[in-house]
Amino acid sequence: MSTKTEKRLEKIQKLLERLEKKSVMGTPIVVEGRNDIQTLNRLGISGDIISAKTSGKSFFDVIGEIEKSGKREIILLLDFDRQGKNWTYRLARCLEGMKITPNLLFWRKLSGLVGRDIKDIEGLATFLETLRNRA
Repeated sequence: MSTKTEKRLEKIQKLLERLEKKSVMGTPIVVEGRNDIQTLNRLGISGDIISAKTSGKSFFDVIGEIEKSGKREIILLLDFDRQGKNWTYRLARCLEGMKITPNLLFWRKLSGLVGRDIKDIEGLATFLETLRNRA
């Protein structure tokens, strides 16, 4: 495996470790669907994970669920495709208006590290396995 690939894998793993720490400390994570939740769990990330697009939830249902959490910071980790980007920025603007801090750090960094290779959070675990197998 090339040094570049090793460094990329290491950066992704460190980022996921930081995400797990934030989640354990009580910061909710918003993802798109159930498969995204399962992927995060498979990667060792648990805690309060809110699914934005399951069971016919509307944008306002998601906002209501976030508001009910009572948290002042929310990690947005939606997909990297066009629709995921639109939802991320729309949610971020709405949360800012509600005085809730949208944390886009993990989404931006992950997107930069894997955005060319995968389009959704659901594919992250498989992508990491592929990188590890190249080692």
